[in-house]
Amino acid sequence: MLYDGKDYYFSNKYKMQIVDRVGGGDSFGARLIIASLEGYDAKSIIEFSVAASCLEHSVEGDFNMVSMDEVLQLAGGDGSGHVQR
Repeated sequence: MLYDGKDYYFSNKYKMQIVDRVGGGDSFGARLIIASLEGYDAKSIIEFSVAASCLEHSVEGDFNMVSMDEVLQLAGGDGSGHVQR
């Protein structure tokens, strides 16, 4: 959820198998900053950030090997809510 001081925005829910929890929060925060600096609207910011965190949970270790394209693909996905790795 993202609150912009006036409205609440909720991301899609994702069904995923967690491989490693390390780095998920950092990934979320970093992508939230990136999306904000890129001028994304509030709904897109939360979608992008949550998708990045989900993808980070799908890889082992504290190295974000996920590309911007992969995050955008999941964030704008087919509505299934499934992380595909």
